[in-house]
Amino acid sequence: MKEHFERVKGYLYELNLPIIHEDQEEELVIVEDEEKGLKNLIIDCEYPILVIEQVIMDVPKNPGDFFKRLLQINRTLIHGAFVLDEEAKKVIFRDTLQLEHLDKNELEGSINALSLALVENGEEFLKYSKM
Repeated sequence: MKEHFERVKGYLYELNLPIIHEDQEEELVIVEDEEKGLKNLIIDCEYPILVIEQVIMDVPKNPGDFFKRLLQINRTLIHGAFVLDEEAKKVIFRDTLQLEHLDKNELEGSINALSLALVENGEEFLKYSKM
């Protein structure tokens, strides 16, 4: 399904999101735009879905109410969710979109949702990262 991968890359180009790494075989790119809070944002074409992931932080050593707060923050997100990796050591932003009918606005909305979530919750994440 290389046409989906090429379409996604075209959208990223139109959105002025620099691709810093590309794996043609895996149909995966990594983009960065630090002004938007995007650092090693993985965009992976896994037909029939597009997976968008970015590591946000390590899980605090003494999490206290962190997991409860993470679920509360998830409720406010426009797209995607903050999730844990398989080892429950990293907090990751993750969103999935359908590739078949994906358009530029939908991809942009998902990426902007991550940026907005980081702006709105960044200080809180920093506080927890020091715990």
